[in-house]
Amino acid sequence: MKKVLILIIAISLFAILTKAKAMTNEYDEIAKSDKAGVTLYAKKMYGLYTDFKIDFQGSILPKPYWMNTTNPTWSPEIIYEDINEDGKKELVIILTKGIGTGVLEREVHVFQIKQQKFDKMQIVVPVEVLVDDPIAILLKNVKTELTPNKASVSIDDKKYTIDIKPLGIQPNHLFDDIYFGNIINFEIKDNQLIAKVGGQISPAGGYIGDIRITYIFKDKMYQAKSIKFKPSK
Repeated sequence: MKKVLILIIAISLFAILTKAKAMTNEYDEIAKSDKAGVTLYAKKMYGLYTDFKIDFQGSILPKPYWMNTTNPTWSPEIIYEDINEDGKKELVIILTKGIGTGVLEREVHVFQIKQQKFDKMQIVVPVEVLVDDPIAILLKNVKTELTPNKASVSIDDKKYTIDIKPLGIQPNHLFDDIYFGNIINFEIKDNQLIAKVGGQISPAGGYIGDIRITYIFKDKMYQAKSIKFKPSK
């Protein structure tokens, strides 16, 4: 009886893996992590990878609305670390949606690894967890001011003032205020998720530094633990 049960499980698992392979035949493999047991597949359309599929240890998770540039320098980044101090590793995937002069637009997705029942079997699958939008966090917690001579960034009771005269930008080329949105990056540092949002004062760039948001897992989502500004100089 035991041998029969093992055979049934093996056949079922083979069927699942075969189905998973068939589902990705028409897709390009664009990123892989042996550490996480993850392979990302997507279709190439109009200079972007779209219609993603995540192969996590043989289980396929579709992500049809994801996008990433086809520039190989900015292939999706796969990270497998414990970032919420629960003793279990999370799957973190960082996409790059836009690149260019003065532009870097990245997007993060975090998954908890959980067991779920599938066709009378328990399989391990990634379940996505909400990450609070860094721009929304910034707008709610950061105050800014821009004049022809200086840029000011205030977070709580701390104020940073940057002399912008050395940048040599003419007053008529300045934004009305410091702009955050063209440069959005994410990283994992010391097992913490961090967003870095660059501040610019001119259409030509005029980068003055970035807001750094360190996330914490709280109330079933990742939200701001701390917000700091780091000037470029």
